[in-house]
Amino acid sequence: MSLPRCLTSLLVLLALFPAGPLFAGDLESELPGKVEMQPLWDGKTLDGWEAVGGGEWSIVDGAIRGVSTADEKRHGHLITKQQYDDFVLSIEFRAVQGNSGLYFRVEQGAPHGVRGLQAEIDATRDVGGLYETAGRGWVVQPTVEQVDQWFLPGEWNKMTVVATGGNIAVYVNGQKSAELRDDPGRAKGHIALQLHGSQEMDVWFRNIRIAELEEVTEEGQE
Repeated sequence: MSLPRCLTSLLVLLALFPAGPLFAGDLESELPGKVEMQPLWDGKTLDGWEAVGGGEWSIVDGAIRGVSTADEKRHGHLITKQQYDDFVLSIEFRAVQGNSGLYFRVEQGAPHGVRGLQAEIDATRDVGGLYETAGRGWVVQPTVEQVDQWFLPGEWNKMTVVATGGNIAVYVNGQKSAELRDDPGRAKGHIALQLHGSQEMDVWFRNIRIAELEEVTEEGQE
């Protein structure tokens, strides 16, 4: 017999976030064996993704590059065609210039292009925080001192988002940068990459991978 979804989410959360110090290394090495990361981007094309709004997306040197100019008022997004609910999502990013973000569980909609949570990506500040576009605004905003602990400006960084039910955690380079418990936000939606409007933008993404979290039974079998 399957466990209730709330209990299933709790069991997954306990497995992913054991008590004790924050993870110091690669988060994925801490995940249960049944969680298998799969490519969300094929590394060659933009198949499975849709570009909306301003800016331009291209593939350069094995990475997705997003650029935009300050005279482009519209936000731009590269959005998955598929929707996801509970997952582990990892991505490598290099923020050269401007404000970006890794959106998840979002829906498309004007005036910002999407509505929902983003894990903040920026060339200089707030990296790893959680912001809800067309909603609450900042939900978890890190301090400058905190960002300095986990963010490498101008270099490739790794971000991991774990979402199970209303429990969400963000990690940057293996350090937990934001966490929500029993969050009332959307439980399912698209994943998206952002180009902020009215800014000079240059941001790169690669190695985008996801593991969808499935329910487990009382016997521990899928």
